[in-house]
Amino acid sequence: MIYQIWERIVYWWNSPDLYYSLVDNRFFLIVLVIFLMRLSRATYRSLWLCALINIPGTILHELMHFLIGGFMNARPCNFTIIPRRDLATGAYVMGSVGFRNVTFYNAIPAALAPLLLLPLGFYINRYVLPLIPMNLTNYILYVLLQTIIVENALPSQADLRIAGMYWHGIILYAILFVALLLLL
Repeated sequence: MIYQIWERIVYWWNSPDLYYSLVDNRFFLIVLVIFLMRLSRATYRSLWLCALINIPGTILHELMHFLIGGFMNARPCNFTIIPRRDLATGAYVMGSVGFRNVTFYNAIPAALAPLLLLPLGFYINRYVLPLIPMNLTNYILYVLLQTIIVENALPSQADLRIAGMYWHGIILYAILFVALLLLL
């Protein structure tokens, strides 16, 4: 009898119908994302628990700074994902990338590089998700992955400060952005 109940639970859990009903139900998706974000925020009382929950996203975020900074000649000089507490603000700093050559032409791309994670999230949603077997476990893992990607694609306050350091760099990229829009 217990075995039959277990089989029914496993069948229900792995049922493609359950998955499709969850995908069509945006309410469940919103609840799941809010739960994951609250879980992430609840860990902020402990530096090490916070680091454990946020480490995958921190690696992605800082790796984007490092790669784009290197490509744009900002000369990355250090890369750390070891969490620490900022003594001035009391906030946790999950990781950082230092640069030796931040100039007007590379400050914005290096600082806003994590935004490039958004196309990655879109690609996973559009092309990888249809290839994944349909069950609740895979769906929850998918939502977790997308939450990590999107949450860590957002620039931090330090990133925004660096992006705004050079007014002529802002003008340069604003002109390039407008030109791109006109070409489309």
